[in-house]
Amino acid sequence: MSDPDTRPNTGEPDTEVLVRIAGFLRKSPRFDTVVARPGDTPREVVADYDTGHFPPAVDRAYLTVRWFQTEDFSAHYAEQYEGGSSWEMRWDRHPNGHNSRGHVHPPPDADHPAADRSFPREWQTVLSAVLSTLDERINSLWE
Repeated sequence: MSDPDTRPNTGEPDTEVLVRIAGFLRKSPRFDTVVARPGDTPREVVADYDTGHFPPAVDRAYLTVRWFQTEDFSAHYAEQYEGGSSWEMRWDRHPNGHNSRGHVHPPPDADHPAADRSFPREWQTVLSAVLSTLDERINSLWE
């Protein structure tokens, strides 16, 4: 692992964008609750899905979004199942030693190896692409 003092970082959270992301997600019928944490200076947004969109075996599904002033980000999705298993996927743009700056950690565990991927700069476009992928995932659970 890199020395934390020499490793590039993502910068400070972009609280203004995170507040906008929370507002955007609150307008979606997908989610039961959307919380910007902590309070007035959020570091992340956590959106819990309405579990009525899922088969009964899914206990919880949520999306956690972090956005930084450098336009780096992380969007982490997880489904938690009865019995403790999970299905996860993560979209990232940040400096790292394992992939290009933009990459996706694939399901089912959002682990390595990740696949390089470029993302647009605008949070709206990134989030729309993430939500579209997740809509496809949720629909596939019913097939």
